Amino acid sequence: MDFSIDDDQQMVVDTVRAFVNRELAPYEDEVERTGQVRPELVEQIRERSLAAGIYAANMPEDLGGGGLDDLTLSMAERAFGSTTYALQYIVARPSNILRACTGDQVEEYLLPTVRGERVECLAMSEPGAGSDLRGMTCRAERRGDDFVVNGTKHFISHADLADYVILFAATGVEPAGSDGRPPRKLISSLLVDFDTPGVERLPGYNSVSNRGYHNLILNFDDARVPAANLLGPEHRGFDVANEWLGSTRLQVASTCLGRADRALAVALDWAANREQFGQRIGRFQGVSFKLADMRLRLAEAELMTYRAAWLSARGEMTDADAAMAKLSATEMLQFVSDEAIQILGGMGLMDELPLERIWRDARVDRIWDGTSEIQRHIVSRDMLRPLGS
Repeated sequence: MDFSIDDDQQMVVDTVRAFVNRELAPYEDEVERTGQVRPELVEQIRERSLAAGIYAANMPEDLGGGGLDDLTLSMAERAFGSTTYALQYIVARPSNILRACTGDQVEEYLLPTVRGERVECLAMSEPGAGSDLRGMTCRAERRGDDFVVNGTKHFISHADLADYVILFAATGVEPAGSDGRPPRKLISSLLVDFDTPGVERLPGYNSVSNRGYHNLILNFDDARVPAANLLGPEHRGFDVANEWLGSTRLQVASTCLGRADRALAVALDWAANREQFGQRIGRFQGVSFKLADMRLRLAEAELMTYRAAWLSARGEMTDADAAMAKLSATEMLQFVSDEAIQILGGMGLMDELPLERIWRDARVDRIWDGTSEIQRHIVSRDMLRPLGS
């Protein structure tokens, strides 16, 4: 494995870093203060990222995307990670699950999303179904050429910026197995436009993490969705998701690297220049050892993340590889951001510096796209299954 950055990869990283510093970072304080990204700013960022060639960088070139391999994309996500999520996510990396589009779906959903003409969001979670997605009660009943959808989804990120949703809903029940396995719900995925009658978007919850990056509640009341909008085979929604969504865990891990880079840089600068008891505080082991541990944990997470991305680029990444990357990076960021604040003391908690934001934002990373407990379950299952356990 060779994780050295070649000239093309360095150019991508430099381009993203320059874009973040020029087009996103100047608006961080505004977003933190207001909890909003102004509509005109959303359009400005989208237009300029399209012009810079970094919009939809995760999509293949033959679909109009940037065509970055997963390792290069991971490096780019790290550069994006230095700024607030509400801003960097406007530079869309459309859900890879859209690559499952077929027929008219390609022209109606996939290609316009890659071009920035449409924006998607994804709905899995429900008030009663988080980690246990088969517990979802939102259902889509087949009636002729349509599905009729009823139920509620919540924690639907950036649904306020989207004009359609990739919806996961129960479409049937698999009978009990001969081995004693109980019946379980069958899940399908549908492309649902927000202007569909019976679809309602409601404000979500106020989160301590990622101000300006909103979560919404979606209600479906006898919403009729054409059967032609079925994404992937009927009842095989989890198969579709598992094929395409592993990359989201790499995205979270890579973003955590970028946040940790920034937190460590702030702490290092403070330790090198702040004086107490007649000397710079970096000379005290109580501070210098923290810096060493922060660098160690960041390097470990970097290797784990880039290894998974390298495997993904070769088509060899397993669910366990992605889970280990996310687990390592998210828990590293928790440690690094907390230690950075400890080094700065009270100043670390003031909003004049980005540490308190990074610390708050880091909390959700161990929950969304699968909790740390779910990641550990995936890893341990991968270890035990070959042994018949």
